[in-house]
Amino acid sequence: MIENLFNIISDHVLAPVVGWIVPEGYAASTLYTLEVLVKIMAILLPLLLCVAYLTYAERKIIGYIQCRLGPNRVGFFGFRFWGLGQPIADVVKLLFKEIIIPTGANKRLFVMAPVLAMAPSLAAWAVIPFDDTLVLADINAGLLYILALTSLAVYGIIVAGWASNSKYAFLGAMRSAAQIVSYEIAMGFALVCVLIAAGSLNLGQITAAQSGSILHWYWLPLLPIFLVYFISGVAETNRAPFDVAEGESELVAGFHVEYGGMAFSIFFMAEYANMVLIAVLTAVLFCGGWLSPFQGLPLLGNVSYLSEPNIFWLLLKTSLFLFMFLWLRATFPRYRYDQIMRLGWKVFLPITIIWIVVVSVMVVAEAPPWFN
Repeated sequence: MIENLFNIISDHVLAPVVGWIVPEGYAASTLYTLEVLVKIMAILLPLLLCVAYLTYAERKIIGYIQCRLGPNRVGFFGFRFWGLGQPIADVVKLLFKEIIIPTGANKRLFVMAPVLAMAPSLAAWAVIPFDDTLVLADINAGLLYILALTSLAVYGIIVAGWASNSKYAFLGAMRSAAQIVSYEIAMGFALVCVLIAAGSLNLGQITAAQSGSILHWYWLPLLPIFLVYFISGVAETNRAPFDVAEGESELVAGFHVEYGGMAFSIFFMAEYANMVLIAVLTAVLFCGGWLSPFQGLPLLGNVSYLSEPNIFWLLLKTSLFLFMFLWLRATFPRYRYDQIMRLGWKVFLPITIIWIVVVSVMVVAEAPPWFN
């Protein structure tokens, strides 16, 4: 359905406009560029809308867990609609707030830092496959591309802390850098395990290698790695209980303490965009991506609309992992800094190294049903 809609837009909107405006010799390249831009917008606009309403979902879900209501007043045109207008009200408020640059701050880097934090989390979506055909750039080194881009996000935080000319911001940046580097190593080894299991760096081929049933997905043979990757993803995004970089009680908001208005909101959006990215990567790498959980099962596997792979299953799995992000925040208190470092270096790193050997042995032995 999505492909048919895109073909209609391309054939009946873009092609006639390009043919009317652009000279014939440049029409093909211009049409291709416009088609790519349409695809990019088709990814970014729903993603940004998801980021906005993830903040609403977080406040409502944590409110229910803590026996309170959450946002329920701001609606549309006089109708409350369960507070669904709250994210839009937040955006309007932030747009009209002044951005104040501290005296002594490096103005160029101060303004550049939020962009450095946000851009990698958006650019990574270029290689995310939504089903076997819906992907913007189906490159063979997609996994390596993801690892490289997610590693760049730390620079935005470090630059923000240093450029602010504030000791609290600088301390928060150093905490965050140490934490992200620690858990980035564990995540890198976790991706190595997936690479060995699937024999490919292409995210589409990794998903295809999990075809069969829910028992063929990599969450089962890579269960410790699956848990390590998801928990490391929570730490990577500076989310509770790993949010020492923003510890209000010690650092009065940490690395972004000097930011306000839309500059602060970009950091805020980057955090939630990274949450969505980690959730969708967890679904793709370990839980079959767009594959149906009922595929290959005796009874439900024979029902066509339940067993057919499609984007709905990927969105459902991503929503489940996002709920886990929110559940963790509502449940656990913030860890101490030494506890976070110990978990990353003394627990997760040895587990991933050992499991690389285990997965290699299972692949060589062609252990059923995953590697035969």
